[in-house]
Amino acid sequence: MRKIISNTTPIISLLKVDKLNLLRELYKKVIIPTAVYLEIENGKEKPYYQDLKQIDWIEIQEIRNPDSRAYFLDLDDGEAEVLILAKEQNADLVIMDEIMGRRYSKQLGFNLTGTIGVLLKSKEEGLIVSIKDLLTELIKKGTWLSPKLVSKAIYLSNEE
Repeated sequence: MRKIISNTTPIISLLKVDKLNLLRELYKKVIIPTAVYLEIENGKEKPYYQDLKQIDWIEIQEIRNPDSRAYFLDLDDGEAEVLILAKEQNADLVIMDEIMGRRYSKQLGFNLTGTIGVLLKSKEEGLIVSIKDLLTELIKKGTWLSPKLVSKAIYLSNEE
């Protein structure tokens, strides 16, 4: 089975639009480090919150070498642990939206996608009808998305 490791923002974004199940549909199982779980737990009061420990296809894992965080001082704990865990697990795919984390992911040679990439793949697989509608809903719910990236996603999904 492929090893897919996700950061916090893609999970929260998919929760906001009630599409977390897309990760299960596309990848069967997703691994998150403990720091990502704790970041999501910090948002328990949010209307879209779900306890990820209750979802059987999400696996929460501790990183083996916490001292590795020192190599990623400019990243938050979740991003740093995603990269460390991805290296420890020899991940097949990292799901991350933050620019700095994505730069590190590329430098480390990981296959990489983000929330919009998950939505594009979901559309391609016939799991969703409209990327445009979901991106509009995300923006309405307070998620900042680059207008240029939104336009590109809409173009790539043939929804212009």
